Amino acid sequence: MLPSRDRAALDRLVNRLDYPMLVVTAEAGGERAGCLVGFATQCSIRPPRFLLCLSRRNHTYRVATRAAALVAHVLGPEDRALAALFGEATGDAVDKFSHCRWHPGPAGPVLEACRQWFAGRVLNRFDVGDHVAFLVEPFAAAARPLEGQLGFQDVRGLRPGHPP
Repeated sequence: MLPSRDRAALDRLVNRLDYPMLVVTAEAGGERAGCLVGFATQCSIRPPRFLLCLSRRNHTYRVATRAAALVAHVLGPEDRALAALFGEATGDAVDKFSHCRWHPGPAGPVLEACRQWFAGRVLNRFDVGDHVAFLVEPFAAAARPLEGQLGFQDVRGLRPGHPP
């Protein structure tokens, strides 16, 4: 455990980082879900693999635990309203998909406004603390031109739909 002085320094450091923000969607048993995700990274080049980390408190996490695949959407600066929708509303109370345009994709809902996304088979799930990491293997993708990327610093003021 970090001493409080070091924890405060770590918190200041982490608050300055600018993680890319993604919306992850899932579908299982006829139920759709999606949430804003700041903890995601490519973890292998060959074969391609990504880690998508979902909060245990999230409605999307509960749907994703039953899903065979997930869709990760890269957000551009013009997608701030989508970030707010999928970051501030909770799927426990709101059908987020009734507030945006989407279509069925190869592994769940694809948000039409997102210019870049990939669908990945869930290979493994493992505990990483208050989040669960989903190891996914991409099998479909779209990469239309994107002007910049929405990062953590762009969405700092959003209020999560559930307590962190």
